[in-house]
Amino acid sequence: MKVVIMPNLSKKDAQFHTARIIDKLHEFGAEVLMKSAFQENFSGCEIAFYEDFHKMLRDGDAIIAVGGDGTIIHCARYAAVAEKPILGINVGRLGFVAGLETDELDTLKKLVDGDYTVENRMMLEIEVEAEGEIKKYLALNDAVLARGSLSRILDLKVNFNDKNVCDYRADGLIISTPTGSTAYALSTGGPVIDPSMNCILLSPICPHSLFTRSVVFGPEAKLSVQASSNYDSEIFLTIDGETAIKIKDGQTIEFYRSNQIARIIKLKQNNFYEVVNEKLAEGRN
Repeated sequence: MKVVIMPNLSKKDAQFHTARIIDKLHEFGAEVLMKSAFQENFSGCEIAFYEDFHKMLRDGDAIIAVGGDGTIIHCARYAAVAEKPILGINVGRLGFVAGLETDELDTLKKLVDGDYTVENRMMLEIEVEAEGEIKKYLALNDAVLARGSLSRILDLKVNFNDKNVCDYRADGLIISTPTGSTAYALSTGGPVIDPSMNCILLSPICPHSLFTRSVVFGPEAKLSVQASSNYDSEIFLTIDGETAIKIKDGQTIEFYRSNQIARIIKLKQNNFYEVVNEKLAEGRN
């Protein structure tokens, strides 16, 4: 088996744990593939280093992302396009998307032996017009449309399948997948959604209303959101907490289920709700 390893070495102890992962994979008979940019960090290890990132993904049978949720989500987008399954190993804090912790590396034998299941996760596709052309982006967690640094409220118009369904005055909106329901949307009071489901969650951020709630749309929904400000405030679209795009006042953005899916490797028998209880319990007093 050929395993691509994509680590975030800016995380504390990530290089140490990545070296442990490489050793375990070799012990279980797997080949390890990495970008050539990591050659200096792992020069003493038996690794096939690649200059061509996309060829590396094509040659691999599975991908391991080493880091926190942000790292795993970042890598999962590439894995989805390459149609490869991905396993996250958590060296961050919560690690909702991670399949293993660093004290569970012996379980990697199941990966090498093919003794695992794959959970398909829905992704969002986002269309933004820029300079006369439509640009498309993928999100595994969410897309956030929000004001800039000034505390100026936004007017947000939401259309569902080309018909207006709701308008908000708020700091912004979160459009998320079921996977993203335990991310930013959770802090707005949104529901926790089983990531095996297909739906789109719309959650307002600090709405100027007593009764505004999150709304769950079906998998075939196409949402368009128009954001405007009476104060010439900056408006930004942030995708998976990583890609930030400045949005023009009154510009319309489209959100819908992508044809791409993230294939998340599961090596353990725990279910999603056990993971939620375990991870969220860390924040209890």
